[in-house]
Amino acid sequence: MSRFSKPLKRIVIKVGSSSITHKNGEVDLQTIDQLAWEMANIKNHGIDIALVSSGAIFAGAKRMNLKGRPKDTIGKQAASAVGQVALMNTYHRAFHQYNYQAAQILLTRQVEHDKVMQENARNSLDKLFSMNTIPVINENDAISTLEIEFGDNDTLSSVVAVTVDADLLILLSDIDGLYTADPRTDKRATLIPEVTKITPELEAMAEDTESSSGVGGMVTKIGAALRCMNHGIDMVIANGEDMKIIRKIVAGENIGTIFKGGTND
Repeated sequence: MSRFSKPLKRIVIKVGSSSITHKNGEVDLQTIDQLAWEMANIKNHGIDIALVSSGAIFAGAKRMNLKGRPKDTIGKQAASAVGQVALMNTYHRAFHQYNYQAAQILLTRQVEHDKVMQENARNSLDKLFSMNTIPVINENDAISTLEIEFGDNDTLSSVVAVTVDADLLILLSDIDGLYTADPRTDKRATLIPEVTKITPELEAMAEDTESSSGVGGMVTKIGAALRCMNHGIDMVIANGEDMKIIRKIVAGENIGTIFKGGTND
């Protein structure tokens, strides 16, 4: 029996800042090359695939020789504008060597509520899927502060998954999945392999965490899972330390935590 609710024809992958940057803020070229190989290989099998990539603010801060990630909104917007260039140049080179073009898409949260904008985004992404491209998506931080102040790319990736009617969303972060408690502070924490319903108890369990290179914790991931499940989309949370994990997830191996789409009624 397949691990997934339906055959995989369209996948969205989200990578966190901690997965694609070094601790000093530089883009991790080796990891991005591995990510590009995994995604290109999936595309070679006839599966549509898109990437939602964090890391722009962190990479931009490094390029601007800042001491750390800016704390003010305007500083984050400026760092993101610089970091987007660095990231897209890297993705362009990485995908090009596997015969695919990277296509940059910058969205605002309005795409979730504005029907015209949503249709335009869906049409653009559908066309890109049909071509020799892999869309790389991020929040348009320079004109929208919603992502910076209220959420992160966990939320954005789930919105993208719903917009393109994906079958699977993979969230790659610095944690192995959903635990009964924060495994970084509680040695008794155990991994939850499958979730079929987001309960109040589960939401309370997802204590928000923060790392130096990212802003998303388990709370935002649970929110993303709820959005996906309500639209019949499976979602997997897994550790992005080794990008080979992508092929294992797509193959149906029991890795991380899977949230089963269409089961949250």
